[in-house]
Amino acid sequence: MKRLFGTDGVRGIANTYPMTSETALQLGRAAAYIFKTGPGRHRIVIGKDTRLSGYMLESALTSGICSMGADVVLLGPLPTPGVAFITRSLRADAGVMISASHNPFEDNGIKFFSREGFKLPDELEKKMEELIFSGSLDHIRPTAKEVGKAYRIDDAVGRYIEFVKGTFPKGMTLEGMKIVVDSANGAAYKVTPWVLKELGADVISLNDKPDGININRDCGSIFPNIVQKAVKAYKADIGIAHDGDADRVIFSDEKSSVVDGDKIMAVCALDLFKENRLKGNALVTTVMSSLSLDIMMRKVGISVVRSPVGDRYVAEKMLEGGYNFGGETSGHIIFMDWNTTGDGTITALQVLSIMKKTGRRLSELASVMKPLPQVLINVNGRPKRDITSIPEIKQAIEKAEKKLNGIGRVLVRPSGTEPKVRVLVEGRKKGEINMIAEGIAKVIEEAMKKM
Repeated sequence: MKRLFGTDGVRGIANTYPMTSETALQLGRAAAYIFKTGPGRHRIVIGKDTRLSGYMLESALTSGICSMGADVVLLGPLPTPGVAFITRSLRADAGVMISASHNPFEDNGIKFFSREGFKLPDELEKKMEELIFSGSLDHIRPTAKEVGKAYRIDDAVGRYIEFVKGTFPKGMTLEGMKIVVDSANGAAYKVTPWVLKELGADVISLNDKPDGININRDCGSIFPNIVQKAVKAYKADIGIAHDGDADRVIFSDEKSSVVDGDKIMAVCALDLFKENRLKGNALVTTVMSSLSLDIMMRKVGISVVRSPVGDRYVAEKMLEGGYNFGGETSGHIIFMDWNTTGDGTITALQVLSIMKKTGRRLSELASVMKPLPQVLINVNGRPKRDITSIPEIKQAIEKAEKKLNGIGRVLVRPSGTEPKVRVLVEGRKKGEINMIAEGIAKVIEEAMKKM
């Protein structure tokens, strides 16, 4: 069967298949059909990041949803976790976020949330694809009063800001802290700086003037050098860098060193564990996180549960095991006690609260984890079959694993969001794993030429 969905919704270059107005309209119709359960009017909320193409896709989705007899609540630019929150808060039937996350502005994406604020499981996404490709919805055409309507909520950002502030300890402020925030010219350009200022921080706000085409452009969480330089220049206590839809965050400590998702999880898991708030004494993360995270957690009595790549799979594993904390090395961190998906602003507030209550700087907190050297190489191209089943690639991986001799690992997988194959190698020596990763990448490149 044809596929539309990847690991994080439907994604592609805006105005080319599948990220076209026509497909967006069909996705809207399929979503309305699936989520319209029970009598009465039904509502689906739509949020977006700051991409130019968001207007086009928002209109198409709205048209599709309304054509199936459901109403649309338009939120405007809002972080992905804000859409999840508003969906729950309004008791809507579903939520939609228009964003391609960390990708460049010419890309866009569409991801869906259930009424509970969770990203959809694979089964529901497959059902939407079946409805679209089979044409089974073509004959369903509500008329007259049964057609849906659309209206806008003007205070969506304010509602989300108040919700996020509520996750910060009562009575605690950020007075005396100087904080650099890089919003990537994306969905959090108002939210995070505003929250931090209201909590008393001195905020230096970078890349907070979106113009539709500058989202993620040489800034944000995939270009942490920007916030690192700013922390040094302003002698700040910490730097915070979001991606375009602010469901992730990467930090710079006061020494201008990057603190990635693995270290963030280590710091926060330890804090939750010490306060007896870490359910199941477990941390959920993906296969991409460093082995050193497992080693460090095991020492203090915390188990590490692994999931496939993608914060929705982390969330699914958390629900399955009754856990309340997890995330990804990329900076998607889920505090299930507060939100149902990765939330960059909430994560920033939790790290800041730990700094305040312990009186320790971020560099000191993050030093609890000593990561093994890790190399990630991206090979351009989308494989037409299981990449690790190709004999020469399988042989290259086996040879690499033998060379690592049990201290390290090799992970080869196609990206779920971009036409790339990711090669991750972890081990003791940087030079050795560089050579191993480059060797595997070369084999993959040659093999894909023959496909």
